[in-house]
Amino acid sequence: MDLNSDYAGRYHLLTYGCQMNVRDSEIIAGILEGMGYVITSNLKEADLVVFNTCSVRHSAENKVYGKLGEVGLLKRHNPDLLIAVGGCMAQLENVRTRLKKQKVDIVFGTHNLHELPHLINRAKTIAGPVVQVYDREGDIVEHLPSQRDGSLSAFVNIMYGCNNFCSYCIVPFTRGRERSRMPGDIISEIQKLAEQGFKEVTLLGQNVNSYGRGLEERCDFADLLNLVNQIEGIQRIRFTTSHPRDITDKLIDAVAAHSKVCEHIHVAMQSGSNHILERMNRGYTREHYLERTQRIRKMVPGASITTDIIVGFPGESESDFQDTMDMVNKVRFDAAFTFMYSVRTGTAAATLDNQIPLDIRRERLIRLNNLQYSIAREINESLEGTVQEVLVEGLSKTDKEKLTSRTRTNRIVIFSGPKDLIGRLISVRITEAKTFSLFGKIVEL
Repeated sequence: MDLNSDYAGRYHLLTYGCQMNVRDSEIIAGILEGMGYVITSNLKEADLVVFNTCSVRHSAENKVYGKLGEVGLLKRHNPDLLIAVGGCMAQLENVRTRLKKQKVDIVFGTHNLHELPHLINRAKTIAGPVVQVYDREGDIVEHLPSQRDGSLSAFVNIMYGCNNFCSYCIVPFTRGRERSRMPGDIISEIQKLAEQGFKEVTLLGQNVNSYGRGLEERCDFADLLNLVNQIEGIQRIRFTTSHPRDITDKLIDAVAAHSKVCEHIHVAMQSGSNHILERMNRGYTREHYLERTQRIRKMVPGASITTDIIVGFPGESESDFQDTMDMVNKVRFDAAFTFMYSVRTGTAAATLDNQIPLDIRRERLIRLNNLQYSIAREINESLEGTVQEVLVEGLSKTDKEKLTSRTRTNRIVIFSGPKDLIGRLISVRITEAKTFSLFGKIVEL
């Protein structure tokens, strides 16, 4: 890639959505800074505004359109301002049509971040929008520049795309089919991160459990964890997201065996009803989910299991919802990301019969959250008095006089201590537990 190192102006980058988008934005930032752009937090100072978008829900799209309106007003006063929109929204044809009407200069998709320099340079020389979006995924492009957010913990993509086609999800249409990076490329990237002082990596994929399928080199996700565990300098390994259907005994055993792999597994349940799981096209039953999570509890003592749950999916009866509540009681999740179902145009679920009224969806979400919050608090309270190893991440967002840290099981712990502890693994005794965080005191260093 031929990048111009001369000063090109200031850029402002807006990121919406999941960790995959956060990682993509780090690459976008690396590309732009390689072109000579300098980041600015002040939108009014920007010569280039880049939107990295999410389309998992219409509400996410509406946030982008609202912000685009604000940036469009700035463009009236500064006609040379370039506006670029990329990410999952750009993969949708109806969105691209609307973006052209909103005077966007550049539209790029999830498959061609590497073409951004060419698109920007072209937009500077021609009138009208520059649109370059590929409907199908191509080969993985390695060795792109990156400007990572922070210097302690890093996201590392191990694969792209998804083959599951859950009936409520647009991701396979915006991210393409599943494809894995070569193990050597992943290990090389993480080794460089270790050399730069990063202590923790989070391995990313829409379904990390299916890593390695289609590779000529035999290497599944458990094998990859073994390789990453051997990298000197890396002290903690996390991963997300795990599909319940593909959690193997080998993977669970790998989490149990490797000292650097954290005892935290995010296993998206979505529903506790077999009827709804089938309508969601999830490919497993509640019985399978319960058996897998029970094995995790057995083989990885003290493991934290977190999940995603959707309530009010089309056709969900009160009995189906009670099956979900029953599973929450049985599994006892440490935390859960809970959502009301919302219609996502372009997915199979959008055409299903028996859409659930909003008031029922809202009422079920409240009941689910009340149950889950009570369980999370009980689990956290059981940790009072225990000593936990934490990685100190920085200043607390709510109290700059305190430090924030994270346990191996992904719990936030707030405590008082000197700033030179940031980046270190230390021991903290838990003194107080709340629903979403813990508070503690440093055990004598």
